[in-house]
Amino acid sequence: MQSDPQTLDHSPAAAALPQLGHARNPGMALDMDWVRAQQANTSAIERRTAALPARRSVKKDHQAAWLLKAITLIDLTTLSGDDTAERVRRLCAKARQPVRADLLAALGMGPIHVGAVCVYHEMVEPAVAALEGTAIPVAAVSTGFPAGLSPYPLRVQEIRESVKAGASEIDIVISRRHVLSGDWQALYDEMREFRAACGAAHVKAILATGELGTLRNVARASLVCMMAGADFIKTSTGKETVNATLPVSLVMMRAIRDYWERTGHRVGYKPAGGISKAKDALVYLALLKEELGDRWMQPDLFRFGASSLLGDIERQLEHHVTGQYSAAYRHPMG
Repeated sequence: MQSDPQTLDHSPAAAALPQLGHARNPGMALDMDWVRAQQANTSAIERRTAALPARRSVKKDHQAAWLLKAITLIDLTTLSGDDTAERVRRLCAKARQPVRADLLAALGMGPIHVGAVCVYHEMVEPAVAALEGTAIPVAAVSTGFPAGLSPYPLRVQEIRESVKAGASEIDIVISRRHVLSGDWQALYDEMREFRAACGAAHVKAILATGELGTLRNVARASLVCMMAGADFIKTSTGKETVNATLPVSLVMMRAIRDYWERTGHRVGYKPAGGISKAKDALVYLALLKEELGDRWMQPDLFRFGASSLLGDIERQLEHHVTGQYSAAYRHPMG
């Protein structure tokens, strides 16, 4: 397989993104034979993922290195009804310096930053201003997040408005009813229009996997969204009863691998919701490394959708350095 060419895009949205080592996924025509062939052996998937936490563990310096890598892959997120511009500015300050300088020095590390900051549309402009001069992109949730049930023309326009405000990544929510009713053409057409509305901004398709009923539906929805041009596929909004899980992640990662092997186009993966402990992040990274390889362990192809994960990782790093666990208030979000 030939290596992918470098993306060349000089638009403002593209300028805020990290330089990518792969071309964007252009999508393809909807292939219903390929979609219908997607199956999921639930018992085998659950056995595979249940064994992973005990079988794949890292300790001491190796664990610290993996946790530092995890920080660079976090979409630091605030999606609350009481968000304010000042709260977003504090979050962006944390995104720029996610770990205390003394801990980084003790670990022999220079400055690091998170993968992105994710906010509602109204908070895009304050976030863009707070991150000016950095390589940290701003992601906006869109298309009637989290339910995706607002009028369709408004959902498309919401994307355009967030891109206009400076968002370089758009996290859209699909219409779950298309998956539940098996209307794959409707899902494909919707995703294609959302991708077109994003322009140069990269689009993450949120499947809301906890509401799709079966792992087979997750596999088929993942493939259809990639065929329609999604740059990332993402598990959840974080607002569902069931969010990211290891079985769902395995299904989505294997769909990504299948798509890459057949088309030569890499698509990113973002588990979101419920990943709040450092030990959980390590398990997801182990699964990612085994299923997709080292290339996917970069922020242009993998993100954690999280808000509280960073605080627990910082506590684990301080324990590694000092031998003592610290209180959460020693690692504030802003």
